[in-house]
Amino acid sequence: MDAHGVAAVWQQACDGIRDPAGTGLKLDLSGVTCFDMAGAAFVVHLDRMARDGGGKTVQMTGLDKTGATLVERLSRIDASVPDPAREAGRIRGWIEHQGRILDNFRQDVHTFISFFGELCWFFGASLIRPGRVRWDETLRVAEQAGVNALPIVALISFIVGLVMAFQSAIPMKMFGAEIYVANLIGLAMVRELGPLMTAIVLAGRSASAFAAEIGTMKINEEIDALSIMGLEPVRFLILPRVIASTLMTPLLTVFAILVGILGGAVVILSMGHPFSAYYNQVVGFVSWGDFAGGMIKCFVFGVLIAATGCIRGYQTRQGPSAVGEAATRAVVSSIILIAVFDGIFSIIYYVLDV
Repeated sequence: MDAHGVAAVWQQACDGIRDPAGTGLKLDLSGVTCFDMAGAAFVVHLDRMARDGGGKTVQMTGLDKTGATLVERLSRIDASVPDPAREAGRIRGWIEHQGRILDNFRQDVHTFISFFGELCWFFGASLIRPGRVRWDETLRVAEQAGVNALPIVALISFIVGLVMAFQSAIPMKMFGAEIYVANLIGLAMVRELGPLMTAIVLAGRSASAFAAEIGTMKINEEIDALSIMGLEPVRFLILPRVIASTLMTPLLTVFAILVGILGGAVVILSMGHPFSAYYNQVVGFVSWGDFAGGMIKCFVFGVLIAATGCIRGYQTRQGPSAVGEAATRAVVSSIILIAVFDGIFSIIYYVLDV
């Protein structure tokens, strides 16, 4: 019952199984001296055909223990034959996978809450004793996260304002109301797009940078050295980054709002309207309440970006790709939190009629 022997009887046995008059097949393997994987596949195939044919059976006799074990193992891994134990194991594995996801989410929530509590504690202590804050490090981070981000923030905000003005001016021009594009650009940039675009840019730049810096320190055991010397890593490393990000995000947002409104002005000027008309529409429609609502978002976004980047860096594991994974997780987590809190702010503003 090797490949050559099976090939000689394969078709005859299959025809016998397919015969409607037949009730089954009896295999007497007592005279078999060689039984390998080809013979086991032959037996399993006939058994499957018999069961698919409805009510037919395959009786196998005379096979030694080794051959019977081979047939049994091959029948269990046959994909066409459902194995209840394997199906149960697959379902159990899926449930375990979902449980691990929920447990990781629970651990993340616990880590974020604990970290924010510790951060608030050190921030309150720094208000009482400002000299304990590393202001030189804070200024350095503010320069990297804020000043160096001005070109990319200006480019994105200008293009967003320009594209929004073009797209909204097309339908409004049909009614001769293209000047009201200024109202749309001003309100959208002040309340929503200015803070959101700035936060996403900082999430890509600053959160990944914070995660990479702290992750490298974690791998090089520099954070452990700080703890041994009696220096709290949160106060020494993370607090300056959070302060710098919280202060620079509103400033970058104001810059992004102005550049975005300027991008819309380019479109309006190209349509023949004077700049004074555009300016009056924006100033007359956008209120200080709208500006304050956007600035409140900026402070929260700044804290989320810096804290998330630092947490992911602090969670860096060992390995050649650990720092890259930490930076990626920092960017993804920051953008998710920005989107979630932006939606929360929208609901709150709607309920409060702000």
